[in-house]
Amino acid sequence: MSQRFFASVAIGATLIVACVAGSATDVMAQAKKPEAKTAAKPAADAAPTQLGTFGNWSVYASDTANGRVCYALAQPKERLPANLNRDPAYLFVSTRPKENVRDEVSFVLGFAPKDGADGQISIGKANYSVSPKAQAQSFVAWLKDNKDNATVVELMKKQPQLSLKLTSKRGNALTDTYALAGFAQALDQVKKACP
Repeated sequence: MSQRFFASVAIGATLIVACVAGSATDVMAQAKKPEAKTAAKPAADAAPTQLGTFGNWSVYASDTANGRVCYALAQPKERLPANLNRDPAYLFVSTRPKENVRDEVSFVLGFAPKDGADGQISIGKANYSVSPKAQAQSFVAWLKDNKDNATVVELMKKQPQLSLKLTSKRGNALTDTYALAGFAQALDQVKKACP
């Protein structure tokens, strides 16, 4: 792998930790009744540590104010249409044991999606809806139905690729295709780092 890839992944990993920490807060706020705020400031998040590379996938762990976060991530192998400029994109599967979150599938898009429009992932013969939203100065998408995470992760272990289709804010139909070689091994490493 090239140095450019690893530099891009390191930048993406830092962004992802920010997105995951933010998403965890958003999800927790929606799921729980408001609690009394404490005056103590949360501890600073530690920089992500790379734990390994497995095919197209890298594994990271980071200690955050919300507990340890572990995740596997990959960049798209193909982005269509190829002539459009976009920021780097990532598919990642994260685990946050302290928040009881395991194998959460999400995407850093690398572009602004069309307002109010959902996207779709295709894996094997199955399709699932994703919902994008602005997060940590970027755009992130999660599976629309949280219950689909386990099924999608199982398919990712068995299928050669996953495609994400979304319409950009400018009206372009965009497709990012991710190779899944090494994903199963990467997920095993995530489970070891965040049991």
